[in-house]
Amino acid sequence: MKVFIAGGTGFLGQAIIRKLLQEGHSVTALARSPDKLGALSSRIRLVPGSPLISGPWQEEAPAHDVIINLTGTDIFTRWTSKKKQQILASRIVSTRNIVAAIPAHSPHPITFINTSASGFYGFCGDEEKLEDGLPGRDFLATVCTAWEQEANKAKEKARVICMRIGIVLGKNGGALAKMLPGFRLGVAGKLGHGRQWFPWIHLDDLTRAILFCMQNSAIQGPVNLSAPTPVRNSEFTGILGRILHRPTFLAVPGFSVRLVLGELSGVVLEGCRMLPGVLLKNGFRFNFPEAQAAIEDIVGKS
Repeated sequence: MKVFIAGGTGFLGQAIIRKLLQEGHSVTALARSPDKLGALSSRIRLVPGSPLISGPWQEEAPAHDVIINLTGTDIFTRWTSKKKQQILASRIVSTRNIVAAIPAHSPHPITFINTSASGFYGFCGDEEKLEDGLPGRDFLATVCTAWEQEANKAKEKARVICMRIGIVLGKNGGALAKMLPGFRLGVAGKLGHGRQWFPWIHLDDLTRAILFCMQNSAIQGPVNLSAPTPVRNSEFTGILGRILHRPTFLAVPGFSVRLVLGELSGVVLEGCRMLPGVLLKNGFRFNFPEAQAAIEDIVGKS
């Protein structure tokens, strides 16, 4: 397939591009800074531009079978009023511009895959969340809801998939890259009470799942991209500590997390028990369904 990708220069985007190339697909990347793609830039077609700004790139996108949008300002910072506006606008504007680029009557079918997040469900305690679950009411949930609504405006023109991505575990990036230094020093532990759910997914399974959705025409709408066995924060902490042979008896009090992160603290202190209902129903097989094996695979390679 011919794949057009926006937001492909980051950790997740580069992994998806590598997987697409490995499987024989051709890739066009919309990029403001092609140098961030490193060696990948010589293996793909580059189109200059930003999904946040209308431009000639919108004439390029419809020539592709699949359009993937990964654009969005990083949420892992303190949420000031200005930052909240940036988080929302970066997602809505990029999605709106891509939807506008999809023609009403394409000569070939187009699949539009847009990012969303497990944050769609908000803070749901022990309740299991499948794709038909209701959205939460916190800030991140309202962002995801508006984001998906914007993407769904393309439903009359394309097959739309909204990827509700969990916490991605991979080498040299993602959540583990931020966690490992503290754990290796033996100064890390559970966050708050540690009972909050941790909807994780190995990067390899994430990229495989995206290609699986691309190639399975029966899949559309929201898709939970997380492993079938979410774990609690305390369990994840214990597994990582054992693999690294480091103590994890220290705990970060909830009030300290709230003091440092402000409103963002709810994301790490509450969590969500998200399950990959659509993927499992359609026969997707995870290479890393269990956290122990996933962490061992990644840490062993780091």
